[in-house]
Amino acid sequence: MEKGVIEAAAQGFLAGFPVVDFKVSLYDGQYHDVDSSELAFKLAGRKAFRAAMAVANPALLEPIMTVEVIAPSDFAGDLMGDLNSRRGRIQGMDSKGSNQLIRAQVPMSEMLTYANELTSMTQGRGSFSMEMDHYDFVPRQVADKVIAAAKREREGDEAEEG
Repeated sequence: MEKGVIEAAAQGFLAGFPVVDFKVSLYDGQYHDVDSSELAFKLAGRKAFRAAMAVANPALLEPIMTVEVIAPSDFAGDLMGDLNSRRGRIQGMDSKGSNQLIRAQVPMSEMLTYANELTSMTQGRGSFSMEMDHYDFVPRQVADKVIAAAKREREGDEAEEG
């Protein structure tokens, strides 16, 4: 049963991403000489996991990065606006000579194209660094899009197999 639950969790429930931070308790079970096999128990574990997830109200999580941007002070307003448009939360600003240091927390998915955008916005005079900070819930409207895309992809895969 444990192997079935672990396999089902690795395949994910909402959008195919692994399920984390859950606990399973098995209270009772039966063995039958004819019908019981390792495969039967694995399938039972998978089925029980999916049934539990259907009523558990699972949520998607995304990595949140701590981002530090250094650029000339002239660009601070545009940079803060851009970080806000990326679902970022500005944590603070400091002056370093003629430059401005902006600290923010931004979802990783929103930072994938940031290097090119920063170069463009600051005429090549800005730089940034980021590191993983924590995981946070994906907003409902974004999660719905991710789940719908995963569902379409699964249906496409099933159509190719069928």
